[in-house]
Amino acid sequence: MTEIPHKELEAHLREAQNSGFSPVYLLHGEEVLYKTALDALVRALLPEGRKSLQYEPVTDDNVYTALEIVNTFSLIPGTKVVALPDSRIFYAKQEEGALLQKARDAYDDKNVKKAARLFLSLLGLQGLTLDDVSDADKRADRLKGDADLLTDSGWLDEIIDHCRDKNLSPEAPRDQGRDLQTAIEKGFPEDHHLIVTTDMIDRRRALYKILAQAGTVVDCSVPKGSRKADKDAQDAILRDRARAVLASSGKRLEPAAHAAMVQRTGFDVRTFTAGLEKLIQFVGDRDRITPADVEEILKRTRQDPIYELTGALADRNLDDALFLVDSLLTAGLFPLQILAALVNQVRKLLVMRDFLESPHGGAWKKGIPYNAFQSAVIPAIKAFDAELTATLADWEARIAPQADGKGKGKGASKSPASDLLILKNQKSPYPVYLLLQRAERFTAAELLDGLELLADADRRLKSTGGNPKIILETAVIRIIRGS
Repeated sequence: MTEIPHKELEAHLREAQNSGFSPVYLLHGEEVLYKTALDALVRALLPEGRKSLQYEPVTDDNVYTALEIVNTFSLIPGTKVVALPDSRIFYAKQEEGALLQKARDAYDDKNVKKAARLFLSLLGLQGLTLDDVSDADKRADRLKGDADLLTDSGWLDEIIDHCRDKNLSPEAPRDQGRDLQTAIEKGFPEDHHLIVTTDMIDRRRALYKILAQAGTVVDCSVPKGSRKADKDAQDAILRDRARAVLASSGKRLEPAAHAAMVQRTGFDVRTFTAGLEKLIQFVGDRDRITPADVEEILKRTRQDPIYELTGALADRNLDDALFLVDSLLTAGLFPLQILAALVNQVRKLLVMRDFLESPHGGAWKKGIPYNAFQSAVIPAIKAFDAELTATLADWEARIAPQADGKGKGKGASKSPASDLLILKNQKSPYPVYLLLQRAERFTAAELLDGLELLADADRRLKSTGGNPKIILETAVIRIIRGS
C-alpha cells in the first residue's frame, strides 16, 4: 500500500523514473494542490511534446469512457495516460449534505456549470429528476439536504434553468465505484496509466483500498481547524505555494508581505495563488514584493473587517461580502455581532433612502460633486433631521404620560431619534455623502425586505441551531440581489 503526502510527490516521481510508475494514481484533497500534483505527474509520465498525443482527460467524469480509453491499445507506441479529473466517484449517500454545500459554493464562485454538475449528482443519488425539485414550495420536502441551503430558492432555480437550457439531467445511480474497482483488479495494458483526482474520499470503501493497493495515493488534504498544529500546516501549504509560483518569476516575497497576504486572504489556496500572480505582474521589473504592493493590489482586507463587510453590502458587492462573512467567522467573531453590524447598516441606508424620497431629497442629484453636496444638500439634510427630531419628540410626548401618569415616561429619551439623525457630526459630512451614493443602489422596499431577512436570520441563529455561515450568507445574498 502506497500513500504519500503531496509534499513527497516530487521525490516519488524521481524514484519512479527508475523503478516504474504505478498503473493507477489517486490524488485527493485541496483542489489547487491536487491539480498541481496532476500537472507534475503528467509531466513526469510523458516526454516533452507527447502530452497532446498520449494524454486524455475525461472531463465529464464518465468512468466507463475512461476505462475504455485506458484499456485500448494505442497506435502510438509508448506511455498512455488517462485522467478522471474532479471525479465524484466517492460521493455517496452520507456525503449528500456536503454535495449540496459544494454546489452552493460553486454557484457563489460564479461557476454555474460546476454547480449544475454537483447538483445533478445529488439528484442522481437521491433518485430525483429536475421536475421533482422544480417547485420551490415542495423542494425542501423532496430534496434531502441542509434546510438553510434550501431556504434561498433563487440559486437552485437558476441551476435548474441552466440544466434545462443545456438539456442536462441526472443519471440513474450506477455502481461506477464497483466497476472501477473490478477494472483495477484486472489490470491495465503495460505503460497505460489512470489518474483519478477528487476532493472527497472514503477510506472505508473497498474502492479506496484497491486504489491504494494497486497504485499510489497522494494526499493533498489540509487540516481546516484552528488549532496551532492546523494553522502551522496551513501556513506551510501557503509558503509552498508561494515558492512554486515565484520560482519561475525571479521574484521574492518579503516575509512581511507574505503575512499581509495571509491576513487578507485567509487560508484560501486559490485566492492566495491568484493574488500572488497579480502581484508578480504588478511589480514588473522589481525583484521584491513588499507589504506596500500587497496593500495596493489586494483590496480585500481584514483591517476593520466589519466596516469592509457593511461597505460591501451597501455597494451590493456579493463576492466581497461573502468573502468577508467567511473571514470574520474564521477569525472568531460571533455571528450575532456580524448580524448586528448588517442590521445597523441597512437601517442607515433606509434613513438615507427616506431622505432621498422626502421633499428635502430633491437637493440631491445623482453624481453631484462633493462641493455642491456641501452647499446644496447639507442644508436640506439639516432640515430633514430637524423635522425627524420634532416628529419623534412629539411621539414621545404623547407616549410618555401613559408610561407613568406624570407627563414624562421613565424611559423617555432626552434626545429623540439621535441614532436616526443623518448628520450626527456636522464637522465630518463626507461619510454621509458616500452613504447617500450607496443608498441610491436600493429601493426603500428592498431595504425593508432586508430588515425582515435579518430579523429572520436573528431568530434562526438564536433558536434553530443552524449553520451560522449559511444563515448569514443567505441573508446577505438575498439583500444584495434584492430577492
